[in-house]
Amino acid sequence: MLIAAALLVGIAVLSKAADQFVEGAARLAVMLKVSPIVVGAVIVGFGTSAPEMVVSGIAATAGDDDVGIGNIIGSNLANLSLILGAAALVVPLTIDRRVLKKELPLATAAALVFAALLVAGDGISTPDAVVFIVLLGASLTYLLMGDGADDSITSEVEEIAGDGDHSLSGESIRTLIGLVGTVGGAWLLVWGATSLADELGINGGFVGVTLVAIGTSLPELVTAIAAARQKQTDLIVGNLLGSNLFNSFAVGAVLGFLGNGTVTDSSLTGLDLYFMLAVCGLAGIAMLTRSLISRVEGTIVLSVFFIWLVATWLDENKETAETLVDVVRSLV
Repeated sequence: MLIAAALLVGIAVLSKAADQFVEGAARLAVMLKVSPIVVGAVIVGFGTSAPEMVVSGIAATAGDDDVGIGNIIGSNLANLSLILGAAALVVPLTIDRRVLKKELPLATAAALVFAALLVAGDGISTPDAVVFIVLLGASLTYLLMGDGADDSITSEVEEIAGDGDHSLSGESIRTLIGLVGTVGGAWLLVWGATSLADELGINGGFVGVTLVAIGTSLPELVTAIAAARQKQTDLIVGNLLGSNLFNSFAVGAVLGFLGNGTVTDSSLTGLDLYFMLAVCGLAGIAMLTRSLISRVEGTIVLSVFFIWLVATWLDENKETAETLVDVVRSLV
């Protein structure tokens, strides 16, 4: 009961606190006359992956690299299957030309680089983290260049900062509380997840790629569905791709700098990683066909998410899977 309570409270606090942190930081930056480009690239961009970053960082410092790596893989997978599919079921998602031209190739490349370095080193090391930082800087530079970049980012910053008068002291307190709450919620989530893995005798990687990743993705799921219901779909796909970019490079870098550089759960470099790359490719093809994610395409990617859940559970519980196979054979 204590572990379950820690997981639920951790997810709830993390979700709410991360939103408050990003909102407060964006408002502070606007009041301090920081360029919307900087606010959009740094605060808003990192804000989309704040839960994943803090959770993976805490897991890494505790020596649970599997949880951190699983969190990245599971979050990337959930973004382009669970969240994208759920939003598309509400209303077909239109995709901006700039998203197809810039965000989609960058997010796909980031997932491929993350996967390649993870498999090559059987974990994420400090040199890998340096590569991620360099590539993240290059990606942000590329995103901030070209037509429509200023207007798009300024619009997103204004939407997050909101209208009305805000005091410097009030937003400073909001940002600080949001930061403390994010760290506290992340710590509870990691403690609950690792304790659950120990109690049930399952791998930390399995808990990280499923429970932790889905928990850190809940804010994006709620936001995407709410935006879809209001037919404000312009930013949904771009934000999900941006989140995957930051997950792969920024969160991956945090893990590389703070972790021990090794992964012990073979599923993270096998089944789970293959599903992540497959979902990235499937979602990318759907986006490129008609610059639209239809309800049918949304259903397909959402189905892949649930197929992966079953597959990764069976992979973790091989004895149960073998028993089920034997039962089916006996019936046949």
